[in-house]
Amino acid sequence: MARLNVNQRPLVTLAGAMSLDGKIATKAGDSKISSQRDLTNLHRARSNHDAMMIGIGTLLHDNPHLTVRHVKGKNLIRIIVDSAARTPPNANVFRTSPNVIVAVSKRASNQRVRRLRQAGAKIIQTGGYKVNLKTLMTRLRQLGIRSILLEGGGTLNWSMISNQLVDQIIVTIAPFIIGGSNATTLVDGKGVSKINRAIRLTPVDLRRIGEEISLTYKVN
Repeated sequence: MARLNVNQRPLVTLAGAMSLDGKIATKAGDSKISSQRDLTNLHRARSNHDAMMIGIGTLLHDNPHLTVRHVKGKNLIRIIVDSAARTPPNANVFRTSPNVIVAVSKRASNQRVRRLRQAGAKIIQTGGYKVNLKTLMTRLRQLGIRSILLEGGGTLNWSMISNQLVDQIIVTIAPFIIGGSNATTLVDGKGVSKINRAIRLTPVDLRRIGEEISLTYKVN
């Protein structure tokens, strides 16, 4: 499938907080990097989007509610990219709002899919072994979703960026170094082998917020 234009899919903003060395969690999985001020800004960004998206790894590790709490605003649609339908039917996302979409692939078992539907999830199935993200984006746009805040882990972030599905990146840099070769970075995945194949960005904004630095880039 060719590159989707902005009329075929939602606009996607990748948001994340990382250490100076690019880690979004420690080697043990501790991801509590954001300050209270940054969390407030994140929840404000959530309230300005139609939906937010995470991957199954983030859901299984953190079991987040994915709500708007630190500012006034409506709860948005939650999208979970979960090829094998491993999302637990008792996950916190089902307790706070019925607006949950689980994107699965054809390898997801019928039993797991049925349990997720019973929990209140809307299922979108696309792709063979893994969710086809481009097809998913077109389906989401058809459902009326025009903007998504992507709060993925390193794997989902790379998949979205490499498929040319991210329009903007907002990242907060916290004033510490985590280290660890097994610690998750903002973008992991396969990566590129040559610098001339790197994903090009255009700086849009730089701000110092307390001890943190907030950077905004447009993805070329």
